[in-house]
Amino acid sequence: MGKQKGEGGRSKNRPSSSSLHASLLPTGVSSAGFGGYLGSSRLESASSSEESVPFSDVDSEVAQHLKRLGRKDPTTKLKALSSLSSLFKQKPSEEIVQIVPQWAFEYKKLLHDYNREVRRATHETMASLVTNIRRGLAPHLKSLMGPWWLSQFDPTPEVSQAARRSFEIWHLMRVTVHISYFMAAFPASERRLDALMLCVKDIFLYLDENLKLSPQALSDKATPMDELEDMHQRVISSSLLAVTTLIDILLGVKLQHHDDEILGTEQKALSKFRMTTISCAENMFSIHKCFIDFLKSKNPTVRSATYSVLTSYIKHIPHTFNEGNMKVISSAILGSFQEKDASCHSSMWGMILHFSRTFPDSWSHCSIQKVLNRFWLFLRNGCYGSQQISYPVLTQFLESIPLKAVVWEQFIFEFLHNLWAGRNPFHSSAAVSTAFFNAFKQCFLWALHNISRYTSEVDASNYLHVKLINSIFLELLWHDYLLLLPTNNDEISYKRIDGLEVDSQLSDQRSLRELNSNYPFSYLQELGKCIIGVLSDISLKEYDLLNAFCTSFRRDCLEIIQQGEHLQKFHEHIEQIVCFFRLLDLLVLPEGQTWPLDFLARPLITDSFPEIRSMDTPAVVRLLSVLAEIFGPVTIFSYIETNDNKEKFNMDDFLQTFNNDLVPWCLDGNNHTSNSKLDLLIALIQEEYFFEQWCSIITYATKHQIYSESDIQTSDRFDKLELLALLLEKVTDRIVSKKVGNLQKNGSLPEHWRHDMLDSAAIYITRHFPSRGCSAQFLRAALGASSQDHQICYLSREAVMIIFEEIMKNLVLVLSASSFEWAKFSCSLLLPAESEYLMHSNEPSFLIKYELAQFSFEVLEGSIFSLKILDEECTLVPSILAVLFIIDWEASMALVSGEDNDSESCKDDGDPYAYASASGVIRDHSQEQGFLKLTLGRRIHAFRRKISMAFWGSLSSSIVTRLGNILVQTVRYAVFEMNDLSPDRVSALCSQWVVEMLMTICHNHTESQCLLDQLFSEGKSWPFWAKPLFHLETRSTSVSFDSVHIDYSLDELRHHQFVSFVDKLISSIGMGKVIAGVPDISLSVASASTEVAPSYSSFSRAWLAAEILCTWKWQGGTALSSFLPSLITYVKSEASSDETNIVPSIVDILLDGTLHHGASSQWIFFNAWCLSDDEVEKIQDPYLRALISVLLTLNVKDNIWRKPDAAVFFKRVIDKLFITETVNRNCLIVLPFVLTIIIQPLLEISELDQADNDVPLVPPTNDLLNVILSWLQTAISCLSSGDPSQQDLEEWVQVVLSCYPLRVIGGFGKLGVELKRDISSVERSLLLNLFRKYQKFYSDAVAPVQSSNGRIILSKSTHMTIAKLTAVLTSYCLPEFEENDWTFVLDRSHKGIESFVLLMEEMTENIDDAVINYQVTAELGITLEKLNLAVRALDPLAINIANASLIIHCVLSQKLELQDADDFENLWPSNLGKWADVKSRSMGNILRIFLATGVAEAIASSCCEEASSIIASSRLAYSQFWGLVASFVNSSPHHVRSSAIESMELWGLSKGSVSSLYAIIFSPQPISSLQLAAYTLLTSEPICPISLVKGSCLEGTGVAIQESDILHNIESSSEESFLLRDEISCMIQKPTAELLEMDLLAQDRVNFFVAWAVLLSHLHSLPPSIAREKLVQYIQDSVSSAILDCIFQHIPLKPGTMNAKKKDAELASEASNAANASKHAISTCSVLLYVESLWPAGPENMASLAGSIYGMMIRLLPSYVRSWFTSLRDRSLSSAIESFTKAWCSPPLILDELSKVKETIVADENFSVSVNRSAYEIVATYKKEETGMDLVIRLPSCYPLRPVDVECTRSLGISEVKQRKWLLSLTAFIRNQNGAIAEAIRIWKSNFDKEFEGVEECPICYSIIHTNNHSLPRLACKTCKHKFHSACLYKWFSTSHKSTCPLCQTPF
Repeated sequence: MGKQKGEGGRSKNRPSSSSLHASLLPTGVSSAGFGGYLGSSRLESASSSEESVPFSDVDSEVAQHLKRLGRKDPTTKLKALSSLSSLFKQKPSEEIVQIVPQWAFEYKKLLHDYNREVRRATHETMASLVTNIRRGLAPHLKSLMGPWWLSQFDPTPEVSQAARRSFEIWHLMRVTVHISYFMAAFPASERRLDALMLCVKDIFLYLDENLKLSPQALSDKATPMDELEDMHQRVISSSLLAVTTLIDILLGVKLQHHDDEILGTEQKALSKFRMTTISCAENMFSIHKCFIDFLKSKNPTVRSATYSVLTSYIKHIPHTFNEGNMKVISSAILGSFQEKDASCHSSMWGMILHFSRTFPDSWSHCSIQKVLNRFWLFLRNGCYGSQQISYPVLTQFLESIPLKAVVWEQFIFEFLHNLWAGRNPFHSSAAVSTAFFNAFKQCFLWALHNISRYTSEVDASNYLHVKLINSIFLELLWHDYLLLLPTNNDEISYKRIDGLEVDSQLSDQRSLRELNSNYPFSYLQELGKCIIGVLSDISLKEYDLLNAFCTSFRRDCLEIIQQGEHLQKFHEHIEQIVCFFRLLDLLVLPEGQTWPLDFLARPLITDSFPEIRSMDTPAVVRLLSVLAEIFGPVTIFSYIETNDNKEKFNMDDFLQTFNNDLVPWCLDGNNHTSNSKLDLLIALIQEEYFFEQWCSIITYATKHQIYSESDIQTSDRFDKLELLALLLEKVTDRIVSKKVGNLQKNGSLPEHWRHDMLDSAAIYITRHFPSRGCSAQFLRAALGASSQDHQICYLSREAVMIIFEEIMKNLVLVLSASSFEWAKFSCSLLLPAESEYLMHSNEPSFLIKYELAQFSFEVLEGSIFSLKILDEECTLVPSILAVLFIIDWEASMALVSGEDNDSESCKDDGDPYAYASASGVIRDHSQEQGFLKLTLGRRIHAFRRKISMAFWGSLSSSIVTRLGNILVQTVRYAVFEMNDLSPDRVSALCSQWVVEMLMTICHNHTESQCLLDQLFSEGKSWPFWAKPLFHLETRSTSVSFDSVHIDYSLDELRHHQFVSFVDKLISSIGMGKVIAGVPDISLSVASASTEVAPSYSSFSRAWLAAEILCTWKWQGGTALSSFLPSLITYVKSEASSDETNIVPSIVDILLDGTLHHGASSQWIFFNAWCLSDDEVEKIQDPYLRALISVLLTLNVKDNIWRKPDAAVFFKRVIDKLFITETVNRNCLIVLPFVLTIIIQPLLEISELDQADNDVPLVPPTNDLLNVILSWLQTAISCLSSGDPSQQDLEEWVQVVLSCYPLRVIGGFGKLGVELKRDISSVERSLLLNLFRKYQKFYSDAVAPVQSSNGRIILSKSTHMTIAKLTAVLTSYCLPEFEENDWTFVLDRSHKGIESFVLLMEEMTENIDDAVINYQVTAELGITLEKLNLAVRALDPLAINIANASLIIHCVLSQKLELQDADDFENLWPSNLGKWADVKSRSMGNILRIFLATGVAEAIASSCCEEASSIIASSRLAYSQFWGLVASFVNSSPHHVRSSAIESMELWGLSKGSVSSLYAIIFSPQPISSLQLAAYTLLTSEPICPISLVKGSCLEGTGVAIQESDILHNIESSSEESFLLRDEISCMIQKPTAELLEMDLLAQDRVNFFVAWAVLLSHLHSLPPSIAREKLVQYIQDSVSSAILDCIFQHIPLKPGTMNAKKKDAELASEASNAANASKHAISTCSVLLYVESLWPAGPENMASLAGSIYGMMIRLLPSYVRSWFTSLRDRSLSSAIESFTKAWCSPPLILDELSKVKETIVADENFSVSVNRSAYEIVATYKKEETGMDLVIRLPSCYPLRPVDVECTRSLGISEVKQRKWLLSLTAFIRNQNGAIAEAIRIWKSNFDKEFEGVEECPICYSIIHTNNHSLPRLACKTCKHKFHSACLYKWFSTSHKSTCPLCQTPF
């Protein structure tokens, strides 16, 4: 950078070149070439101006980039080249032309750069330059052509391609050169020759210079030597290749073509260029000494290029090779066989072949033996890896060798031996092996056919022929193929992968298995092809030589067969002979040649057959089979010599030999050769004599089978049976694969193989001895049909029928021995005629039964498809298929029932006896039976799963119907009668069976539905509630209730079990299929066809849905939890289809059942104002409960019923209300329940309903109002009668009340009452009339009557009626109330609540007494019973009346206080005062109720958790009531709360108010609204101050504490510790491991989070005080940080993805909720919002609460959070947490801190503060007199996870010691004591002020002002006189556990 210009500058830009460049330059020449460049060297001018301004004419920007090209850094070069390329494209060509000289210099340098990317970019830049300047490049062509041409031979493809592209671009520009006449002489495609011819001298000169370069001359910089070597070798190889291509182009065929066409001056010019090229080439050849030095290069690329350039010289300039250099050149070229690099061999062979052909005398100029030695070594080493290149040219090389150069006889044998030695059978690829054997075959045949070339004598020629055959062909090739030569590696094995075997007819699997041989199969395959290729050639040309091979072949084969198993590799040898014949069949026989049969096969059989018959070796038998298949059995065996010495015999003799000799031999026992003999036997069968030969075989095989049992028990008979089975299997395989050989007509079909003797043998074996394995195998083979594709059977239909009957009986025998009654029952369905015998027969034993069943299954498993042979009317087929299902089912139920505990360990095909002995367990008889049955069942199950659906689909409808009937009856019996297992297990199993049955045997929807109809048909215990009546003509169904018996106690278990089964079935296959009767297709498809829909609806089973709904509960499910949700889901999905909508039918059935049987439930006790499942559960009538649950779901919960639906239903109910003139009392009782749910839809008129003209509104709205008015008048008339009947009166009043619905609405703690309809003035008038009359009726009834009759006894319903009537009137008619109405309402509402308070307090006292007594007696059972009695003592009527009273209070609060308070005040000012008094007293009573239930649970929890659950569960049935209580508790005023708490304390129970609140929050069966109310009370006044800490601890809440008290507390601190209340301590101190492993939504985890919310809220409410400090210190010291670990289990964070710019998009929903919650909690310092939204606890709610708690903690306990964060070991987690905090929590927290600093700290003349919000910095400056100090506080971006940095940037007049103390104190306060920044700065300023006042700092905290209570050090040590803060001294004493001075250690 700082160098002076001159030599240094010049050397920087001087390119690499040799010293020859300078020596060639003439003296005084100022320029050479053009542009001041010669080659790649720049000639410097003597002018100083040129040195100083080398780019004076070049654009400054371009010049700058050109200078950057001289840098060493490749990145800089690439950037400069990219910039230059862009500039070349942008700037005008006139400007670019000026920089070509400078560019040319840099271009030549860059071509040699080490970095390939630089070289590639250089050519791309060159392309941009050429594209721009076009013809402007012509003057510079000669200097650029050499480098340009060289670059096209760069070894890197990307670089060479880029160079070619730039070269082609220039030619496309039609550049005009100096010899313009060439442009006309050559076509456009040959214009590249123009430039080459024009610049040939310059190109040769440039390339010659490159060949002279040394590595050091390529660069003048400190380039590593290895890079220089690489660059040098690249330049040399590229230059040599450039010379080669240049010579080939300019002196090749194209140039000769031009010589012929161009005449005159053009021809002379071309000749001149040709002479120039030859001259330059000769000069280069001479200068570089024939390139011999390059042949010696260590670099293979250079050597390969040298071979190429020498080849070009030999082809085009042969005269350069003369006598002077021939000796050196011939030795070098012919000696090139020492080249070991395979990449060079292609060019090497080209050079050698051209040289040997062009200069045959050159062999005499070198040492031939040396050349041959190298050549032999080359061959023996496998051509050094270039086999596929070198082997194909060997014959060309042999032809190129001069006759006189070698002794040919010796040469050819050495050549073949060395070539053979170079093979590598173990590590060569298939391609290499193919190349080798093709080359060896060609070379061998060349030597065989060219013997006359090196000998003319006939005898010598014959001798050499025989010698080649014997020494080479037989000894090397044939013996190697037969594996007769020893090998050194006996451990290598190979796999046979014979592609030829695929096309052959050989089916034996032995031909495809591994051979224990040394050679890979591909090698032997290619070797065999090579041998056969030679033999085929010899047979055509040298027939006599074939005899020598055939003689040796027979001798070797016979010797192998005779030695037999004594040979180590006998089987491999035979296998090679077989493969050889296979190859002959594939390669030779198709050409019509007969020598393989005449000279090989037939003589081999003739000589070896006697030996083969005596051998038990499969290999030789297989050899016979293969020969019989290839050449034909008659042809092969026609020359076998017999004892009669007959040479030939006819076909009859062959058949006689076949029958007498071959058949007995092939069927002679079951031994090793049996499989091969059977193959041979099939191969010997001839088509024209098929039936005779097959009859002979079957007669011999079965003639000993039809005997008595005693005569047949020999292994020989069974062996022949097994052989016959194997034979049939082989026949089947051949028929299926259509590889029947010569049996194209006879024997190609199964019918041809059938025989009566086969039928007899099969039947006899089935009946008499089925226990042998060979028997099952034979029957399977004879029956065949083991798969759907080939149903082959060799038996007649009658035989098949008999066999399957026996199989059926054997399988049923196992079921008869089952322990399950339903399995035994199935026997009567399967075999009705013999079931009684099976049940009572003691013989045979179970083991025999099992063996018979196992045998039958084995037969059936392999011949299942033979069942199709039987007729459709045959009942045997469905029975056999059914028994497979039933045995499988029986085993599965046995497994579930645990009948055999060890059955899990057995395998499907295991032997039970072997397993029992192996396990060492002695089984009893029942266990063994269970094990055997389970084994059989598993096998049958696996088999059934393997049967394809096509088989079941092919069964006829009659078979399917019969099969389904058997299975359905079996399943029903199992469901009803199975009592050994739980109903839930039985239901699950049976439903699974039915699903399998439907999926397997039913072909279509109709069959499935018919099967379900059978399944659900009427039985003894089914149905109970709705009996279907089927009308077969129309497929319609009606329901009868007459025969239904409500008293079903006897059959209840069976009925519930069947309902459970139906429920499980619905969950498995769907509501649509079971209830609606529709198929499993989309509704749109089903409803698209008007023809299909009715058939679907005809299968509807609404009665079944009604049956399940009325049953209501069963083991494993309920109507509400399982069936009804499934029904509604289906209805929603099918809502658009009227045809498949089953809801109206279900509702009609339930209504009819309700009206038929009546209802005992009264609506008045039904909480119609809180419609919920809990209220429905309270209805006792089955039909009414089911009806209301369906209506509630349709109209309220899911709102899927339209108004027309409700209207139609309402009309139907109204029509049933009056029977003639009499009121239907059953309908009158049901009507209020129905109206409660449907009154609102009936009264709403939507736009959709108005637009829907097709569906009339029934009834119209006006008619409905008239009906309601008539009901009002009827109720009034009942009261107006002289002696009203309570029952009639209450029923009509209930109907009226149901027409005026109320709904309790609102969230947790904010409930209100909503009117669901508007009423007219007429209705209001009638309602008031009814209310006042009922008041009078009620008041008269409860008042004492002075008569003999006494008072009227009112029913509970009457009390409830007046309560509800009062609530309805208060809601709808309050403005019309009179004084008496007001008095009555307020009185009833107050008394209702007050009476319940007394009951609650009485219950609480009873519970307290029971628990106290338990603590004395410790009798838990008695105590729990007392608690249950106390809870049950609460009268539900009182709760309901109190609930109505609370609703009245809600209505009055809304009306009088929130909505129309002014209007009411004007109407009734006196009544408002009464209301205020009643409300105040009622609010107190409500609080007493709330605290009473809480304290009752708290007292019970001190006994045990079960006792606590008793109290908590009693509240669940009245959730609305307790929700109203919680709502009033939340809104209760402070004085009411204080009074209620004071009353609790005065009550004197064992637990207090705080314990009651904690008991409600942490209840085991919580109610969310009560939990929220308890949380609100705990975190607000007046309970908050006493809610957390035990009363014995210090509870000071202010700073005004006396010093004496502090000192007293300090002295006693070691004895008294800080303690939290037990209720919250046990929550927040849960073990960390337990919390982290807990489910994220577990109740304990929710309680854990709520406890922390209480703790943090309490901490926030505390002002700065000792109490707050003690609480914070307690949390930091004693409370585990598990809360923080749990928090981030709920906040899913992805490590490294928190980007402030994209944080919203990257957060999951839970994380986003948590982030927003944390921001809100930081801003408001409250978690109340997220506690309110917590219940019901879900993932997002918990995440929000977790986020809010985290926000509170980092605001209130930053040091606590920081300590946890720094202890994290998981880096990815800590990084994610830091990113989350930084993105969401830190910004608002930091802004809050900075705002507090700016707002609360007041500057004065000595003190100032500045805040930098962007840098998160606070700078505080204190100046006084001559002293001062600047304090800088820096907040980290992830504050408070990282500590705050405190720094003193300037200090004046303050000692360094004091400065360090203050910084340490301030830093400790901020980092460790959860201090605020503003507070820390104020303390720092106060320390300064007090310092100037002379006050000394506390030696403990190094601060004058205490950080918490702002006190001064006042407690002085009597010895050392140092003063301490009282709080610091207290902390010192409590942590050190001693009372000594911190400094002098004397007692304080």
